[in-house]
Amino acid sequence: MSLGSYGEFGLIERIRAQVAGRDDVLVGIGDDCCATMLPPGEVLLTTTDLLIEEIHFRRAWTDFFALGCKAVAVNISDIAAMGGTPRTLSLGLGLPADLCPEDFDQLIAGILTAAQEYGAVLSGGDTCRSPAGLLLSVTVQGSSKPEEVLRRSGARVGDLLYVSGTLGDSALVLRELLTGRTPPAELAGRHHQPTARLRLGQELAQRRLATALIDLSDGLRADLGHILTASGIGARVDAASLPLSPTFRTALAIEPSLLDLALAGGEDYELLWSAPPVAAPALAALGTELGLPLTCIGEIVAAAGLHVVAADGEEIISSKVGYNHFS
Repeated sequence: MSLGSYGEFGLIERIRAQVAGRDDVLVGIGDDCCATMLPPGEVLLTTTDLLIEEIHFRRAWTDFFALGCKAVAVNISDIAAMGGTPRTLSLGLGLPADLCPEDFDQLIAGILTAAQEYGAVLSGGDTCRSPAGLLLSVTVQGSSKPEEVLRRSGARVGDLLYVSGTLGDSALVLRELLTGRTPPAELAGRHHQPTARLRLGQELAQRRLATALIDLSDGLRADLGHILTASGIGARVDAASLPLSPTFRTALAIEPSLLDLALAGGEDYELLWSAPPVAAPALAALGTELGLPLTCIGEIVAAAGLHVVAADGEEIISSKVGYNHFS
């Protein structure tokens, strides 16, 4: 049986039957719009992302469950970067004719599993036939108290720069895939099924531990550049302080040019933020509490621009500044 035999509304019903209701969703799948309630005194956060076959993923490299999880996580990561709480999720699907019902079901299972993990509920969307490849468009809506919304524009001279987790793992996996090699098994999930640092973002906002915050989707150089532009300042990053996984460090020792992947590789979905020096003890305690490395990698400076400095004090110059779809 093909997807076409179900028809558009049959596919929608196939999804709707798997979605549980929730009190704050007054109207869900089945009407022209969803209708939801926000907690009193909170503002609405909205983010959207596209995942396009042959641009963001290849079916030969990933399974459909992991792809569904990733489609949700990359959007939840944006909510995390504002310190918010995700609530509803809308799903747009462009489905190729060769997609079988079993693969469709696995994709939906990944989406619903990830949504539940992060506390969101699927509340609507759209489906259509795609003439060339699979397309997923996910929109997540969340909320936050107005005073807790974290932006890119709050960094101040003298703030320290922090990043969660490790850098470059996803880009290293992608490089191996593009060259036809099998990526390290212990890193594959960092690319195919990343984790959004939702709890970290919420704690940074609620405890007032960050002055500016962003998630790392396009690479450290590019995303830190967004903070610097929005805040009107510069930054110095200590290359020796970059948090790297043991597998990445091993590869880097053999091929030093891989440092570019940690600086500009993209799709880490870690959080990057600035914080006043007095927040350092609280951040150390938070990292222990979450079981997540939170590493100071540099500082905010008055001079414009981003300067990545090696252990010997020399600036590391690279032509790679991060991913840009139209470069």
